[in-house]
Amino acid sequence: MQEDERGYYLAWQFLIPGQSRRFRDLLAFFGSAREAFNAGPAQLARIVGKARAEEIVKKRDTLDLDLELGRMKEMGIGFVTPVDDAYPALLREIFDPPAALFHRGDITMEEIAVAVVGTRRCSSYGRMVAEDLGKELAQAGVTVVSGLARGVDTAAHRGALAGGGRTVAVLGNGLDNCFPRENWRLMEEISTNGAVVSEFPCGMPCHAWHFPVRNRIIAGLSRAVVVVEAKERSGALITADLALEQGREVMAVPGNVTSPLSRGPNHLLKQGARPVTCAADILDALGEGALFPDGGQGRQVLNQLESQILDLLNTEPLSQEDVIQRTGEAASQVLAGLVYLEMKGLIRSLSGGVYAAVKRG
Repeated sequence: MQEDERGYYLAWQFLIPGQSRRFRDLLAFFGSAREAFNAGPAQLARIVGKARAEEIVKKRDTLDLDLELGRMKEMGIGFVTPVDDAYPALLREIFDPPAALFHRGDITMEEIAVAVVGTRRCSSYGRMVAEDLGKELAQAGVTVVSGLARGVDTAAHRGALAGGGRTVAVLGNGLDNCFPRENWRLMEEISTNGAVVSEFPCGMPCHAWHFPVRNRIIAGLSRAVVVVEAKERSGALITADLALEQGREVMAVPGNVTSPLSRGPNHLLKQGARPVTCAADILDALGEGALFPDGGQGRQVLNQLESQILDLLNTEPLSQEDVIQRTGEAASQVLAGLVYLEMKGLIRSLSGGVYAAVKRG
């Protein structure tokens, strides 16, 4: 395609952001982004209706693409379109890829990418699991994709960065803004160790309808979507549904059956999602288990507290109270660590609330 066609793709992303299905219909009818852009209101109305056609023409007449490109350059924001080789290959495959994807950082997606998503109001257990999965995946060379939201998303991004790997944050607003506000520093760190991306132009704030639109990009960039914690109705489950529609793997972390935050992933497991207790489960399901170094010895990657608990239990069986007292950490953190170590098959619970290490070979 010629360079000017690329510019027309970008123009359409400014005209109808978040409406990729509508753009797909226009592209199919007119044959090119350029022909669609130059169409008259009557022609456009045949596809989008009279009112929307008039709105598009009004925006088109005031759109100054050179001005927008100048603003983007000042903020270090680039873009890719489906006519570019750099456009993420997996995203190109979905039903309604965006006409342009804005990015800060390296948009290259040559590595395997896995999305880790979940509730904003996660438990200590959910935060620990998400961070550990992010770290383990990053250490195996996998790009971790999430949405920069509070809770599980933030933990997954932080874990990937702690593991020295790449992570990609998909926003539901323009890249000149950060939501939530407190993640500004994390957003900056991600942009230098991966990328922050959005299909929404600069200046666009968050709206409720943006998040389902954003979620299809999270799934579209990834080989698999892993749900850590989520209530029965949540954005994470929307992402899982979108992943299924796109032919991606859907996985879930088992949770306490009495917790409302576990109802989402436990429901997915009953529906046939693959259970996940560590990154090895994810990569084995994708046929990429060989990514773990040392013949798989590195599969069980533990954080500092988990390692401390395991060292204690390797010496002797201990009760929950004893473990809490000896580690000196908060009870919620220790209990989350015990649950996760048991899920990883490294410890087992005995009668009376006592835990013991599982002896190997």
